[in-house]
Order: sequence, then structure tokens, then C-alpha cells
Amino acid sequence: MKTSLLWPALAALALSGCSVGHTEYSRTAMQHVDMSVTGIPTVLGLGILGTTIPLTPEYSLTAAHVAKTAVQRVKAYHPYCDVAIIYHKNSPETLAKFRNGAIGEPIKMYGYSFISAMPVESSGVNLARTAITNNWNKKPCMAMASNAGVVQGMSGGAVYNADQTIGGVIVGYSHEISNVRSKKIILKDVSLYIPYGDFKTWLESNIGQTQKATPDHA
Repeated sequence: MKTSLLWPALAALALSGCSVGHTEYSRTAMQHVDMSVTGIPTVLGLGILGTTIPLTPEYSLTAAHVAKTAVQRVKAYHPYCDVAIIYHKNSPETLAKFRNGAIGEPIKMYGYSFISAMPVESSGVNLARTAITNNWNKKPCMAMASNAGVVQGMSGGAVYNADQTIGGVIVGYSHEISNVRSKKIILKDVSLYIPYGDFKTWLESNIGQTQKATPDHA
């Protein structure tokens, strides 16, 4: 598939209450992500639920729209992507490893379901890079579209490459993605995440150290 610029005709976030694709219960997800619950009441009595990614012993990574209502203090918001760093105590050995994923590369997504409050995962492949604009993302932010499933609550969760490096942060989904020039619909019902390369420099400058990572694809 060509990696030409695509534009999401509708880029609703996972917090809107819908989902795309298939997800399933996963004990493995608990090893990769944590659940974030706010104090805002809901019909389930749980508050708004999102997901966070252990980053270092002091910090976790999540979507900015999750961090906004989380009980944890926010260290930094990305200036134009839906990504944020929050203060969170993690295992002393925690040091996340990152790598950009390539188009066509297999991935797994991990997060928590708002409906069941259970850890879930999905599998798929990277389909295309796409522009995404809404209240939390603006130019020059770019997302990666994939056919991995997303359910409400997985926002802020981790996208893992096949080599167990983190490829990005889940931010939502789009029902359709169209070509900028022709307006032709290219993809339907895709999950969206912010790739590591789009927040690498910001991340390193805000946590004061260089993350362990494997080389990016050429």
C-alpha cells in the first residue's frame, strides 16, 4: 500500500463510546498497561476509564484526553498530538523500549475496556499514515491507521511491535479515511494511534533521558 497522505473524514476518539474491529480478554495486557479511572461518576460507578503505559519508575505515558481527567498529575502535554506524560509510580526496573513501526508490519494493541473494566488486546497490521485533526490533534501531528480492534477505554493504551517494542499510543478510531485530493474513501473502520516517531523528541526532553530503543526501519 502506498504511504501517501490520507485524511480521516471522521476521527472520533474511543471515549465517544463506540468501537471498531475485534478485541478479546487478555491477561497479557496487564503486563503492558495500567487502568486509569477518574472521579467523574458514570452509570457504572467507575468514572471515565482510560489506559496508561508504564514508562519509567516515575512516569507513565497516555493519551492527552485521558490525562486531562485522570487522577494522576500531568507532567507534560504534547504540543500538537494527543499524548501526555503523567506522574505514576511503576516498578523500579521499568524503562519502556520504543521503535517506529512500518506500513504492513504486524502489531498488537493493549488496553482496558470501559464496558467490562477488563484488560483486552487486539491484533492487526499498520495500514497507512494519516493526518488527524480534532480537539487534541492538529498539524503537524500524524497518526497511524491499523485494522487492529479498539474498544472504548483503550485510549492511552500501548501499540506493540512484533519485537516487543512500543510503537505508539492508542488515541481512537475513524469510520472512514479519504484521500486528500480525490476524496475517495480508502479505508473504513480503522483504529488510530500516534507513532513513536511523532513524539520521540518531546518524550526524551520531558523525562530527561534517552529511551532504550531498537533501530527504526529504513
